[in-house]
Amino acid sequence: MDTRLLELLVCPLTKGPLEFDQPRQELISRTARLAYPVRDGIPILLEEQARTLSDEELGL
Repeated sequence: MDTRLLELLVCPLTKGPLEFDQPRQELISRTARLAYPVRDGIPILLEEQARTLSDEELGL
């Protein structure tokens, strides 16, 4: 994922920053506790497509 694009994208729910998880191809929103998929290089920033992150995944 292009780092310049990542700097522009925010979580649609919290408007907070997103982190790119390269191995899983997901954008992580720690504040929303959601992981948005990236398919064929395209971020899918829809809440219904995101998966909920566990405490372990968030490092809590």
